[in-house]
Amino acid sequence: MRLRPALAGLAVVALLPACTATAEEPERAPAAVDVADVETDLPPCPEQPDEPTAARDLPGLEIDCLGGGVLDLTAAPGVPTVLNLWASWCGPCREELPLMEELAGVAGDRLRVIGVASEDGVPQATSFAADAGLTFPSAFDGSGELAAGLGLKGLPHSVFLAADGSVAHVETGAVTSTDELRALVAEHLGVQV
Repeated sequence: MRLRPALAGLAVVALLPACTATAEEPERAPAAVDVADVETDLPPCPEQPDEPTAARDLPGLEIDCLGGGVLDLTAAPGVPTVLNLWASWCGPCREELPLMEELAGVAGDRLRVIGVASEDGVPQATSFAADAGLTFPSAFDGSGELAAGLGLKGLPHSVFLAADGSVAHVETGAVTSTDELRALVAEHLGVQV
């Protein structure tokens, strides 16, 4: 009888290494580095009109941008906007970000694409953004307050905002093609790109 508890304890100890992060898995914990202390080639977040959002769909956050400026979620963007929540450690984000980059490149003044590095560290996010060749602005939400405020778990997510700041649609999970992304923008924001 005494042998069974001992065997159960050994089984738990044997399983512990399987529950820990492996050497290949990137660091997920936000690093204690201030956004202002890291240099990046990312553009600053765009200026927003001095106009509150039409609806309180988003958490009332102001998020520092990796390239400077602030993304104020209490203010209307003034232009239909796609907020793409991503992280350096997120495999599906790595596959989706080139599609967001392409969308940002063809959107012109009709649509804005803004990334939100979520649940990540500043050095990891800026390094990944540089490696991915991102040219659209990205805010930094290391603790994932935006996703949590929207009740979202995991990454990536894309939040489609109308010009007045109301949430038109939330796409959970990765968009897998340019055609799918363009169709979502047309359907939910009424913008043809």
